[in-house]
Amino acid sequence: MRCASRHSAVSLTVTSPFGLGRQGLIGLILLTLMAQAVPVFSAPSADSSQSNEPRILYIPPKKFMPRARLGGTVRGSDGLEPIVQPLVPDHVGFTSQETPVLNWYLSKPTPHEVRFTLIDDKSVKPIFEAPIPAPKEAGIFSIRTRDLDLTLQPGVQYRWYVSIVQPAPFSEIVTGGIIERCELSDCLIVMDARMTCSVQSVTENARAGMWYDAMGCLCALIDADPENVSLRRLRASLLSQVGLHLVAEWDLRAVPAAGR
Repeated sequence: MRCASRHSAVSLTVTSPFGLGRQGLIGLILLTLMAQAVPVFSAPSADSSQSNEPRILYIPPKKFMPRARLGGTVRGSDGLEPIVQPLVPDHVGFTSQETPVLNWYLSKPTPHEVRFTLIDDKSVKPIFEAPIPAPKEAGIFSIRTRDLDLTLQPGVQYRWYVSIVQPAPFSEIVTGGIIERCELSDCLIVMDARMTCSVQSVTENARAGMWYDAMGCLCALIDADPENVSLRRLRASLLSQVGLHLVAEWDLRAVPAAGR
């Protein structure tokens, strides 16, 4: 903070009849002016709208594999395609849900086919691969495995991908992550997961290393209340903690004007 009084700039030309000398008189005048105009400093008050907001900290589980995120890889691209990012950490993310929600980001709409692929670590062929509705605008979107009749088995790592396919000239944008469902006893006792969906469960699941539970619930809360700035900041914080800064910045800019 920069603060200046009305006497912050003083120009003097004086002759002293008291023998103080020119420098001594200038010093005396400056001391007098400073005594008359001492600024009063106070600590800036915190923005109550932010100070009361919940804080979130994602703590990765002890069991994880680095570099498990595949984000926005473009094959045969001319540089004009949208940016695609999975909302996942750069390691295996955990869930307590049989049918979790997977979330991803698209920087601009695309007229091309969008496909979803799910592969487990025991199979060569995909468990599921099919087109999904292409978003008509930029944003964060959800893939609900329940709607696709997909159930995850505990202790199995699944790779999931969202790809945008252009027919000619051929190019493919591929993004995705790895998810693992923990055993129910491990989820509840060892990892201390929360099975409900609320702001409190989001923060507790993030701290417990349950990435997909925390992010899936938070996205659902924002979908239900898109003008809630507090929820947007919470999601942006969670995204930034795993290096998804571009998506976090978009999330804060995308808050509807009425909610700012």
